[in-house]
Amino acid sequence: MAKLCDTARTVPPMDDAASLTVYRRFGLTGREAEVLQAVAHGHSNAEIGLLLGISPGTVKKHLERVYSKLDVNTRLAAALKVSADRYRVH
Repeated sequence: MAKLCDTARTVPPMDDAASLTVYRRFGLTGREAEVLQAVAHGHSNAEIGLLLGISPGTVKKHLERVYSKLDVNTRLAAALKVSADRYRVH
C-alpha cells in the first residue's frame, strides 16, 4: 500500500491540454485515458482500480479497449504510442 500512496502523487491531472488532445486523437474515452495515464506511470491494474474506484477487472476491460483503439497488444506499447504521438509535430 505504501507504493500506491507514494506513486499516486506522481500522476499528473487529466486537465493537461496536450494529453487530452492526444487521447482524443486516438478516440479514447475519458476513463480509458485515465487508465492509460496511470499505466504510463507504472501502476498495476489493482493500483489503478484503487485510484479510480473501480475493480481490477474493469481496469482490464478498459485496457482491452485501449489496445484495440491503439492497435497494440501490451501496456508498454500503448503507453509508448501515446507518448510518442504527444511529441510528434502535427
